Amino acid sequence: MQREINQLKKKLCHAQRKRTSTPSDSSSNDENDSGYRRRSRTPPANPSHMKRSIILNVDAKALDSSIDHHKFHSHQLSILKHTLLANQNTRRKVKSINNRKKKKKMNTYGWAARDSSGILSPFHFERRANDDNDITIKILFCGICHSDLHFAKNEAGMTSYPFVPGHEIVGEVTKVGHNVTKFKIGDKAGVGCMVGSCGSCENCKQDLEVYCPEMIWTLKTFGGYSENIVIDEHFAVLIPNSLPLHGAAPLLCAGITVYSPMMYYGLCKPGQHLGVVGLGGLGHVAVKFAKALGMKVTVISTSPSKKNEAVERLGVDSFLVSHDQEQLQAAMGTMDGIIDTVSGPHSILPLINLLKTNGKLVAVGVPTEAPEIPYIPLIMGRKLIGGSAAGGMKETQEMVDFAAKHNIIADIEVIPMDYVNTAMERLAKGDVKYRFVIDVANTLNSSF
Repeated sequence: MQREINQLKKKLCHAQRKRTSTPSDSSSNDENDSGYRRRSRTPPANPSHMKRSIILNVDAKALDSSIDHHKFHSHQLSILKHTLLANQNTRRKVKSINNRKKKKKMNTYGWAARDSSGILSPFHFERRANDDNDITIKILFCGICHSDLHFAKNEAGMTSYPFVPGHEIVGEVTKVGHNVTKFKIGDKAGVGCMVGSCGSCENCKQDLEVYCPEMIWTLKTFGGYSENIVIDEHFAVLIPNSLPLHGAAPLLCAGITVYSPMMYYGLCKPGQHLGVVGLGGLGHVAVKFAKALGMKVTVISTSPSKKNEAVERLGVDSFLVSHDQEQLQAAMGTMDGIIDTVSGPHSILPLINLLKTNGKLVAVGVPTEAPEIPYIPLIMGRKLIGGSAAGGMKETQEMVDFAAKHNIIADIEVIPMDYVNTAMERLAKGDVKYRFVIDVANTLNSSF
């Protein structure tokens, strides 16, 4: 890539030096790969300096004027102009980075794991300075996701210590950069699963930043078990005033993780029958979204004890115990789609059998063991198995707005920061209904 850029720079310089002459129409022996004719000439005294000065000083208007003097092909002009603009953008980015380095970083306090024991303890660290496109958020609440536990213990082998968990962050905007347009000081803002992406790939252009090859997970940075966070405004969502902040925090991971596949796979129409596997942090939010959309909902669980909770409080239409063969047999071929939120090992054959013809099984949990795929039932029923991560930033904002409109929040247990290690132990045992949320603002005691 760098060699191609250098070649384009040479062509741009060559064009500017020859603005009063035309390319030769003589022999093709002296033609380069891009179709330009080379002419022998005495090189300037300092060609490298000339190239730099031309590249840095020429602008798009000057390049357009060269059309009158050169017989460029339109696609060649497009390439050259694109390169010129890229150079200008690069200089602006370098200037921005240099300015950021000059700004004073912000001292911050949180809780971090230091090793694979996963035990968290107080931790002082620095946040970057608030840049032109950034907002600073004073963190008020942060949800505890199962991923926080996995990463704290390095179960995926990707953790860098010290590790500050937290990617279900809500708080108040306390500072905005010069270029920020989406937020003002005092707004309530949320940060979810990601804090950055390349911004230029096809996924980013289609508002699917979560699938960007260069996407930056919040888990790979210092997260929300802390006083504040600095983030590019693009990767924050505006929390409507009508949405309680403690109950909104889990929506930024659990909520968008189930909302996005429901929208993408068309499992969101009134009257459709949706199965939800697992009644935990993700599953109970999926039930709430589905009922708000006017769907018939069946919860599929290994725990018969959750039936009363599901039916009486969450309002599901039916409840299946996944190891009860009679119940499964009676429900065969009745569901338009199933959202599978379970991360533990389980067979997917019974789930596929519950689907109607053309039904869709969508996995959002990440099993520790890969399930065996039963091809025959898929083929004979024209059924699909799909997957989904979280959603892009545009869809995340849509999800939050939908939740506010329908008064949907997660069912939570609010805890103080110094209870976090006990909460992690309980989470590992499934002992929570349905999400722990840390009261960061009132219980995180810092001392600088």
